[in-house]
Amino acid sequence: MPERAKYTMRDVARLAGVSTSTVSAVMNGNVTVSPERKARVHEAMKALDYQPDAIARSLKTGRSNAIGIVVPDITNTFYPEVVRGAEEAAQAAGYSVLLCDSNENSQTEERHLSALFSRRVDGVLLACCVHSRAHETMIGRRFPVVYVDRLPPTAAANTVSTDNVRAGQLATEHVIGLGHKRIGMLAGHLGLSPHHDRLEGFRKTMQESHLPILDEYLISGNVQVEDGLAAGRRLLDLPNPPTAILASNNKLLLGVLQAVDERKISIPDQLSVLGFDDYLWNNHFNPTLTAVAQPTHEIGRKSFELLLKLILQPAEEKTSPVHVRIPAELRVRNSTAPLRK
Repeated sequence: MPERAKYTMRDVARLAGVSTSTVSAVMNGNVTVSPERKARVHEAMKALDYQPDAIARSLKTGRSNAIGIVVPDITNTFYPEVVRGAEEAAQAAGYSVLLCDSNENSQTEERHLSALFSRRVDGVLLACCVHSRAHETMIGRRFPVVYVDRLPPTAAANTVSTDNVRAGQLATEHVIGLGHKRIGMLAGHLGLSPHHDRLEGFRKTMQESHLPILDEYLISGNVQVEDGLAAGRRLLDLPNPPTAILASNNKLLLGVLQAVDERKISIPDQLSVLGFDDYLWNNHFNPTLTAVAQPTHEIGRKSFELLLKLILQPAEEKTSPVHVRIPAELRVRNSTAPLRK
């Protein structure tokens, strides 16, 4: 393949019949240029397929107008929706987005953060992986970061997430209101803030309702489908199994449903099932699935808006960390029903 011609701003100016300063003004939008000259510059840029050197511009201006987003598992349907919300807000503000997947690996996460830092992105939205050490790394770099969904165990960070304690309460209140007392909870990985907080909401509601939290009904661990399957089998094989099961994320829920199907248990006649996260496929199961819906798009949008404030904030200005918590919504469908005596 022949090497692509590398045209410069001077080439654009020559073809458009204007000065290089006029071309620069058109690209930066910081000086008024007549519509006729602006059109000539755009036509010349299009004819030459001219792309400004983003690295050179960032060295000159101190800004790249790009941010990084690092997520722990892009196959989890939750994260693409968050990314979409952030990217739409970023594009509206004139920023581009570089997306990285840490694959739940702390070393991969650190490599992504280092690469983004070396590429001079203006800031990062980070959903921490399991065993993340990113917070310590980013403190040393004094770099704009907003932690999204999965949050570091410190209040000294800017964060955006669902109000997961309240989300856990909503789920538990719903099944208790249907008459269930033997309630199983797949709590997920308790080192991750969403799962820790949902379990806290579950515990609070059970205690306020004077219901026992049985050790055999409470299972924590990892957050993949196979973990939900193993936990579901374990709960359903108990001598006195729960009549309702809450699953702390969508992948755990899928595993529980597989275990239920293996044992030919009828939902909701014999077992009520509720998950966190609500997607299109929840309406296509039979029965349709009750879920606590997270405001994924809003989480992404608010995360970028907070990050942009940090980026534009003068270096010498110090402000207290901002913690944004967005309410979840209970969506009742056919997988939960009153307890049958």
